[in-house]
Amino acid sequence: MFYSEDIIEQVRSENNIVDVIGDYVKLQKKGSSYFGLCPFHNEKSPSFSVSPHKQMYYCFGCGEGGNVISFLMKYENYTFVEALEVLANRAGIELPKMEYSKEARQEKDLKSKIIEINTEAAKYYHYLLRSDRGKTAYHYLKGRELSDETIVKFGLGYSDKYSNNLYQYLRSKGYNDTELKETGLFTFDEARGVNDKFWNRVMFPIMDANNRVIAFGGRVMGDGKPKYLNSPETKVFDKSRNLYGLNVARSARKDYMLICEGYMDVISLHQAGFNNAVAALGTAFTSRHASLIKRYAKEAVLTFDSDEAGIKAALRAIPYLRESGLAIKVLNMKPYKDPDEFIKNMGREAYEERIKTATNFFIFQVDNERKNYDLNDPQEKTAFQNKVAEMLLVFKDELERENYIDSVCRTFNISKDGLSRLVKKKALNYVGKEETVQERQQVENKKSTKEDAAIKTQRILLAYLIDRDNWFKKVAQVISPEDFIDPFYHDVAVRFWEQMESGKGNPAQIMDSYSDEEEHKKVAELFVSPIRANLSLAEQERAINDAVIKIKKSSLDYRASKATDIQDLQNIIKEQNQLQKIHVLKID
Repeated sequence: MFYSEDIIEQVRSENNIVDVIGDYVKLQKKGSSYFGLCPFHNEKSPSFSVSPHKQMYYCFGCGEGGNVISFLMKYENYTFVEALEVLANRAGIELPKMEYSKEARQEKDLKSKIIEINTEAAKYYHYLLRSDRGKTAYHYLKGRELSDETIVKFGLGYSDKYSNNLYQYLRSKGYNDTELKETGLFTFDEARGVNDKFWNRVMFPIMDANNRVIAFGGRVMGDGKPKYLNSPETKVFDKSRNLYGLNVARSARKDYMLICEGYMDVISLHQAGFNNAVAALGTAFTSRHASLIKRYAKEAVLTFDSDEAGIKAALRAIPYLRESGLAIKVLNMKPYKDPDEFIKNMGREAYEERIKTATNFFIFQVDNERKNYDLNDPQEKTAFQNKVAEMLLVFKDELERENYIDSVCRTFNISKDGLSRLVKKKALNYVGKEETVQERQQVENKKSTKEDAAIKTQRILLAYLIDRDNWFKKVAQVISPEDFIDPFYHDVAVRFWEQMESGKGNPAQIMDSYSDEEEHKKVAELFVSPIRANLSLAEQERAINDAVIKIKKSSLDYRASKATDIQDLQNIIKEQNQLQKIHVLKID
């Protein structure tokens, strides 16, 4: 579908990027921008920046960047048109009824086709489970004490022992190899032909929040490896953006969600009446998962396995959940390994009681840390208390920190006065030691391959001008887009000059001119750059004057190398001689 630039700009401008991204990421204002944990990679320190002035986002950690439209495309795996339609609906804008472009229609049709094939595969797997060929799998599920109602509710199925029966079935339904390849359900090999990815496994259809089958998980019934096998990522499936059971849990209307490790835990809890249980899909818990839960609940109750691996998984998940703004508790399932085993042995009421008495996340962290020390030894006891004091620094709010100090002291029999003094001492020592996002980026820049000096200077000048548009007229007296010799920055400069000559720069709109993901990142990096951090106005003046001279010099050198007319060459030499006299900017 084609939409005019005016419509696109209207939708973009009426959806404040801070408000939209704030629905997915917990943001805190720092200076003129907002920061949070990046939803596109795992991190513990916020490096994801959102600029309300520029209506753009940029991650100093992974380099992802864009405007409000590209954010939805990236986060929700939407096409451009799908993202635009969602944002238009959010802003109450009625989009014109137009036909899809050929490319957009093909992309939309392919996604629909994958979901259609997945749905057909899920039906086939479920049919096999209830057939004679699926008796072993059916008895396995019944042995796990699942009711027929639960089996139907979750669409559980069976993949046959034969290596390509699903493939043959779907081909008989009229689907071609091009379509089937996109599902991730098959392996295509010139020598061995086409084979089903899943065979002789209990099958778990994976659904998105809108109850569409987007992928599958398969479990062996014996001791085979791997124990669980999941679909690869496809155009409709990104495991870091989905949670198993969320299609049901999102409608549970409870203040909390139960976070499990696996399919069977989720299913057992749902069968027991806890329909607010979800699990990550064969991957470590991420900030994206936390953001997803935050949309539907206020609190997360971690109910991971009680073994060492489960404890480590819980400890890794806590920072992401906390950063998202969720309250966090950790459920104790001992002496049982997981929710499935607990429910079978103790029942619903006992599990519900464990939820009510679940441990605060920080007490859980401290208790786990305690295992590393012999508290009967004065030296180790002191080391433990020092470690606790360091851990308490995570709470920036003084009142919140005091509350946790009080709770820790009561729980672990520590002197409150002593711990409070220790925390204050460590807090004072800690001041000024935190790396800023900009400093971290500067370190990374040093590690990375050095950028060509001329190109870097072009980037620097454009980055300055978008923030200081009152400097544009003075700079434009010396520099024009033709002086930007790098093709990409020349193109950006042309668009920026046009905007400035018409009124005001709009980097978010410039971004709409680029469809390539890497170009999106480059534009975002350009306009959300940390290069001006901690510079005085006088230092900025020197920097911009230096950039103008360098760009002009590079441009003149390039023109001189291409000059064929003696008069042109003489004019270029004259301009070169006058370069050092240029002083475009004087800050009062």
